[in-house]
Amino acid sequence: MAICAFLGLGVMGYPMAGHLVAAGHRVTVYNRTTAKAERWVTEHGGAMAATPAAAAEGAEYVFLCVGDDPDVLAMTTGADGVLETMGEGAVLVDHTTASAVIARNVYAAAAARGVGFVDAPISGGQAGAENGVLTVMCGGDQADFDRVAPVIDAYSRACNLLGGPGSGQLTKMVNQICIAGLVQGLSEGINFAQRAGLDVGSVVDTISKGAAGSWQMENRAQTMADGVFDYGFALDWMRKDLRICFEEAASNGSALPVTEIVDGYYEQLQELGLGRWDTSTLIHLLRQG
Repeated sequence: MAICAFLGLGVMGYPMAGHLVAAGHRVTVYNRTTAKAERWVTEHGGAMAATPAAAAEGAEYVFLCVGDDPDVLAMTTGADGVLETMGEGAVLVDHTTASAVIARNVYAAAAARGVGFVDAPISGGQAGAENGVLTVMCGGDQADFDRVAPVIDAYSRACNLLGGPGSGQLTKMVNQICIAGLVQGLSEGINFAQRAGLDVGSVVDTISKGAAGSWQMENRAQTMADGVFDYGFALDWMRKDLRICFEEAASNGSALPVTEIVDGYYEQLQELGLGRWDTSTLIHLLRQG
């Protein structure tokens, strides 16, 4: 049994923290909205704390899953942040999709206190979190990764170390770049199939077994065909992730022409007030044409 703290009980963090308890670990949670933390404790047991620092006190492993770079800094190096109370030898794991720059900065701040740090963004969506089958992309030191990986196993099906600090975040950027193009291609294919009078279910069942198959096709094709978008990974968050990708691309000289086009489509959807809909909402623009 490990002594853990988990900060951030959103659609991903809430079930992830629950899986830690189910795996036999002792968990204290913190969430800015206290009512959600109270509900989690009622459902899963464990304990809740009033501040990040209080949640992290005495923990061997502290997990973080929040919104963006400023949230990561507030929870780690800010006033009442976890690094105020984490003991030497503890490991901080950040599951937030954030910038590689922030990951390296927090790594340095943690190291100065004798605390390990692993940047560990996740992929698999809300369903992956609820079913405990997330993919975790890690950056940091081998020793810290080796210690925390068996704990992360509680909610993952793949957890790999990709390199030093920031490498997990860079890998998540690759993931989001690939997804942007995939979802747009799937949107165009499904829209084409419907306009051609084909049965989308039969088409997808056939082509998913070949070279066109993907997670997006298996998990989003039917809901896209049915026009169901009020669930999943909000396109507001996808735009945040793509902003991080563009910032990193500007520094390393990468060209992202297709990703820039898709980001423009997401911007149009936000302007229509659809920012909380799933990323597969891209097909909505094609249906308006």
